[in-house]
Amino acid sequence: MPQPLNFVAEPVTMGALKASCAGCSMHQLCLPMGLDDADITRLDQIIGKRRRLARDERLYQMGEPFRNLYAIRFGHFKTYQVNAAGEQQITGFQMAGELLGMDAISGDRHQCDAVALEDSEVCEIPFSRLEELFGEVPTLLRHFHRIMSQEITREQNVMLLLGNMRAEQRFAVFLINLSARYAARGYSPNSFQLRMSREDIGNYLGLTIESVSRLLSRFKKQGWISVDKRELTLLDGAHLKALAAGTEACSPMN
Repeated sequence: MPQPLNFVAEPVTMGALKASCAGCSMHQLCLPMGLDDADITRLDQIIGKRRRLARDERLYQMGEPFRNLYAIRFGHFKTYQVNAAGEQQITGFQMAGELLGMDAISGDRHQCDAVALEDSEVCEIPFSRLEELFGEVPTLLRHFHRIMSQEITREQNVMLLLGNMRAEQRFAVFLINLSARYAARGYSPNSFQLRMSREDIGNYLGLTIESVSRLLSRFKKQGWISVDKRELTLLDGAHLKALAAGTEACSPMN
């Protein structure tokens, strides 16, 4: 199970400031298969620095000029937009091994805010230098296209989630998605901590915080999950997947 990381003060050296892709536990998620050592070294050379953020610290803000992509080394983030009335709409939750900042590529300005949900660290990747490397390492360009395609698919799935699914189906999809993403990172797919608040979950899913609390209680009563504060365990993944797929209904609470 992923645990919060406590930062320990270390001597600051040039080596410590440089991120090493080869030595990063997340490189298999960030980097394409088939990159040889020389190509990984070339990628290492364009990484700007590691940047550490405390909980609730903003990585970038909507409207800021686009300069870097950010590979999450550890920790969790949320991205959100603010409407004219000053209300937040959360657009996603990101975790280690994922990229932040791709929303800004087309317009050269960030289209949302990105805020750390806990103490986190990112690798800054200057996009202008990355583009140069794409011309020299076609495998890396194909991998980046695949990441962008996955992001488009994710946004389409969010629209489907908010448009056509019942509340319990939305929540089941959310839990199954988190489970799969943790599994891809070598963590337990069945036991993990919800790094985001219930209010944030509700905002993302288009539900009230009261609805999220009721769904947690209902799923717990059904025997599908157990909950202890933010610690959540999936007890019956098969039923949750069936509910997410729309092939099973959730019994109402008595």
